[in-house]
Amino acid sequence: PGRGPALQRRPAAAAPVKIGPYELASPLALAPMAGVTDRPFRMLCRSMGAGIAASEMITADSRLWHTGKSRRRLDHAGEPEPRVVQIAGGDPAMLADAARLNADMGAQVIDVNMGCPAKKVCNRAAGSALLRDEALVRQILEAVVGSAGIPVTLKMRTGWDRGHRNAVAVARMAEDIGVVALAVHGRTRADMFDGEAEYDTIAEVASRVTIPVFANGDIDTPGRAAEVLAYTGAAGVMIGRAAQGRPWIFRQVNSYLATGVAAAPPSPREVRDIMISHLESLHAFYGEEPGVRIARKHLGWYCRQLAGTSRLPAELLGASRAVDQLRLATGFLDGVADGASLAA
Repeated sequence: PGRGPALQRRPAAAAPVKIGPYELASPLALAPMAGVTDRPFRMLCRSMGAGIAASEMITADSRLWHTGKSRRRLDHAGEPEPRVVQIAGGDPAMLADAARLNADMGAQVIDVNMGCPAKKVCNRAAGSALLRDEALVRQILEAVVGSAGIPVTLKMRTGWDRGHRNAVAVARMAEDIGVVALAVHGRTRADMFDGEAEYDTIAEVASRVTIPVFANGDIDTPGRAAEVLAYTGAAGVMIGRAAQGRPWIFRQVNSYLATGVAAAPPSPREVRDIMISHLESLHAFYGEEPGVRIARKHLGWYCRQLAGTSRLPAELLGASRAVDQLRLATGFLDGVADGASLAA
């Protein structure tokens, strides 16, 4: 139910989405994804039409923030407003401290993670594992809202498993406590990313609260985004995996929502230019060795979009210097851009 051609239309919310004092330029959110939504990718997606983009998940334990990984996740220099930091953990006091510290460092919105299904997170009673304990959810949200001094949002799943979908109860609790917006992934924790997202629970959440709700899960085309908005009555949609290698999906969805016609996909040469600019920003942000390594996966995702180029040349994959990676990527893409087309 709530998936596929059987989706029924309801009027979609037309009002601009507000997160606390921030009115979003579009009703589209980039889903936080560990190892993907770093500052370069967030800024790229914002430039392509995402209205909001949260940081990768940051542990609430500030004693671990000295690592290079955590410092980069806490770096929001140059990002457009609102700057959103997602925190994760299971200790209310620790989460409250993390929220306050991030606000002091320039965060403008705090997002609490109750959606991550990863075992290494859930085994520590964090992420979507928290949905099993509504009393603890209340303690956490009260502590974070009371401490942050800035708007607080919540990312969650529909429940722990299909027999325990408690998203409506958690959503109403969150609104009562002072959470200003919700994102709901249409799967339970037990579902991980298997099967298809269901939107009936999201629709019920949206009908039972007055704060903005972002529908998340399997939204991979402009038409799908419009269908999910209409079906659920949500204020916006959150796009995750479909943006990997395809950040222009936000531009296409915005166009479709405004006019009924999706913006044309970029030409292969435009894809080349987007890719090279992204690589340069990754090298600058991470430094040479980690930047080159992280850029490889983005190159692979982009090349999936070019028909016939799903496999990168071995020489490009093996490049260890930024200058070589850029040179080889440019040469490879120049060679295919004129004859390639975007994959369906």
